[in-house]
Amino acid sequence: MCLKKVFLAIVLFIFPGIIHAELQNLEKQIRKVIKNKKAQVGVAVIIDGKDTVTVNNECQYPMMSVFKFHQALAVAEYCQRNKLSFDTKIYISKDDLKQDTYSPLRDKYPEGGFYLSLKELLRYTLQMSDNNACDILFKQLGGVSVVDEYIRRLGIRNFAIRATEDEMHKNTDECYRNWTTPIEAAKILELFLSDTLVDKEYGDFIKQTMIECETGKDRLVKPLLDNSQAIIGHKTGTGDRNKDNLLIGINDIGFVCLSDTKRYMIAVFVKDSGESMHDTSKIIADISDVVYQYVCRTDQ
Repeated sequence: MCLKKVFLAIVLFIFPGIIHAELQNLEKQIRKVIKNKKAQVGVAVIIDGKDTVTVNNECQYPMMSVFKFHQALAVAEYCQRNKLSFDTKIYISKDDLKQDTYSPLRDKYPEGGFYLSLKELLRYTLQMSDNNACDILFKQLGGVSVVDEYIRRLGIRNFAIRATEDEMHKNTDECYRNWTTPIEAAKILELFLSDTLVDKEYGDFIKQTMIECETGKDRLVKPLLDNSQAIIGHKTGTGDRNKDNLLIGINDIGFVCLSDTKRYMIAVFVKDSGESMHDTSKIIADISDVVYQYVCRTDQ
């Protein structure tokens, strides 16, 4: 065998082992961040569609508003199937605008009785995490079960979407019925970016709207704010405190594109946190920083 072939054989044999060792090191760094935190923290990272790291993935994490990303995909599929544009307008009554919930939409149109496009409703849900807009979209689709069933048809299994925003607000126990494992959240992001789930016009709008997300600037986005080259789109989830005074779920999932050829999906869920809101969000930011630094280093 010639020296060139011997060298190639050695590289092919050793390289997977090097990658595995590096990913193990990334996992150790993530575990170091979450050590001794008063919360259950789950993490999943998919790098370039293949290299995967998970931490505490066996637990079910309440999604909170993260499920508005799942809903957006279902809205796109609904429009595609019915040959509708995101510019399609629907009527919004005063009864649709619940008072005791987070809703910039209600604050702007307190009396109801107006028409708004699906595109604008999606901006409210994906950018501002509006709870009334979310439930209006559930109503338009035919209920939460429609979204759950659509996501399952994509091959995503370890999750559930069972309750509306209004139901979760009325009974905090309902929050735990909308759950996912971290890897399933990362997988659906990977599917969205790499597969043709929906027509380009719908997909491009969802992607850009997530890039323009206004919530959770102190979470996944924080360590990337000074990098003008990085593009991040994300969807946060923020829960109230439960009966034990623990934050039910503080979450963020997103895609990060560092170049045309380098990207990663990241999902971080913090369940039943006894930390402050600031410190809980910092857990997510610190994990995001560790993953970002790792991907940048290995890309050199």
